[in-house]
Amino acid sequence: MKPTILLLTLFFLSATNSFSQTLADLKLKPKEIPKGGYMVSDGNVCITPQACSFYNDIETYSNIVGTIKSKAIQSFKSKADRGSIMYFEFDHVFKGDRFLQGLLWGKAGEPTDEHPEEYIAKGKFLVIWSLKADSPLKEKSETKVEAILE
Repeated sequence: MKPTILLLTLFFLSATNSFSQTLADLKLKPKEIPKGGYMVSDGNVCITPQACSFYNDIETYSNIVGTIKSKAIQSFKSKADRGSIMYFEFDHVFKGDRFLQGLLWGKAGEPTDEHPEEYIAKGKFLVIWSLKADSPLKEKSETKVEAILE
């Protein structure tokens, strides 16, 4: 009987953890920002206007992507890199994959040099990286977000 209780306790703890993420958990902390002279920047410094437009006007798209619960943005600049990471939490599961792909990449249907944005949508969360494909900042954030939203 005791092993069953232990297993159930572990299951509920892991289930609670996987559903209790917040946008703050996904954001990069100061100590997680890669070396390279990155400075935090106010506002947004998206690579393309489409990504920032989506962030700024998310309510406009709510009938397509779902109702937004909260959003946050982190923007960075360095001599060699700049960009923004946008975080969204929806009331329900994000449902705008096709729309977002079209908005960010157009007919290409995938990231290009001109439109390098990438995103991950998992459950109620959506994170968009408006950074160059080889950005150390993107790599660090992507690794963190994927581990949390696993």
